[in-house]
Amino acid sequence: LKLWNKYRVSNIPSLIFIDASTGKVVCRNGLLVIRDDPEGLEFPWGPKPFSEVVAGPLLRNNGQTLDSSALEGSHVGVYFSAHWCPPCRSLTRVLVESYRKIKEAGQKFEILFVSADRSEDSFKQYFSEMPWVAVPYADEARRSRLNRLYGIQGIPTLIVLDSKGDVITRQGRVEVLNDIECREFPWHPKPVLELTDSNAVQLNEGPCLVLFVDSEDDGESEAAKQLIQPIAEKIIAKYKAKEEEA
Repeated sequence: LKLWNKYRVSNIPSLIFIDASTGKVVCRNGLLVIRDDPEGLEFPWGPKPFSEVVAGPLLRNNGQTLDSSALEGSHVGVYFSAHWCPPCRSLTRVLVESYRKIKEAGQKFEILFVSADRSEDSFKQYFSEMPWVAVPYADEARRSRLNRLYGIQGIPTLIVLDSKGDVITRQGRVEVLNDIECREFPWHPKPVLELTDSNAVQLNEGPCLVLFVDSEDDGESEAAKQLIQPIAEKIIAKYKAKEEEA
């Protein structure tokens, strides 16, 4: 059970590769690795930079193509989604508005759609609703490598990257739903969150401390936040120093 919790396993079968000398995770999506590289030619399957994994042509929904190098210097939301998934379609409607607001505010931001649709026709239908770019559906190998890179275990998932391609947050879905006006873009993780319907999913992803306060008393809520904020910051700093997720 400790291993299940440590590696945040949410479904089975699940295969995770570890560097035995450091104990760090090399790859969370081992099953995809075995499928894509049965001969082990890419062993030891360590993570590669986003720019290397995404390299190649990208599509716009009007049929135009552009090179992935166009993403350089921008914040990027890597959006794993599919038309057959109702929560995905709901998030896409919200995300389209968020994308528009961020672009209108003058921010350098792009979203990259990585499809999990079951046919190219479904992909085209779904992508027609999106104002951003996508990995071509036919490029299954590149879509699979992006899934492997971020250890995607379910959709919809929105990974937000900084301008260097480093992960800011894996909880882009929660951030978008909690910040409709996009005032907190690019959504750097907060040490303390107010528990809501949209971010409650994070309770399943690791150890959590939930502090109950009288919601009718704003002063008490703020005092409680001030009490646990330094504790949370200390824990996050500790794991960041070890290059691990808190």
